[in-house]
Amino acid sequence: MQQDTLRELAVVLFERVKANASIDWTIKESVKAKLKVIVKRTLRQYSYLPDMQKLAVETVLKQAEMLANEVASGAVNGS
Repeated sequence: MQQDTLRELAVVLFERVKANASIDWTIKESVKAKLKVIVKRTLRQYSYLPDMQKLAVETVLKQAEMLANEVASGAVNGS
C-alpha cells in the first residue's frame, strides 16, 4: 500500500473511531464490537491486505484505548 494511501487510511480510521466512541467505550463490549466493525469495513474499503486486517484492527483499537486513557487521566489531573 502506498504511503499516501496509508496516511489517508490512518486519518479516516481516527475520525471514524473518534466519532463513534462513547465515554465508556473501553468498558462496553457492544461499543467495542461496533468499533471493530467500523475499522474492518474501513480497511476493506481501502483494500487493506485481508491477512493483515486482524492485527490492524487490534492495533487501532489498542491505540484508541491508550489515547482514551491518556485523555481521561489528563482530565482527572486537570491538565
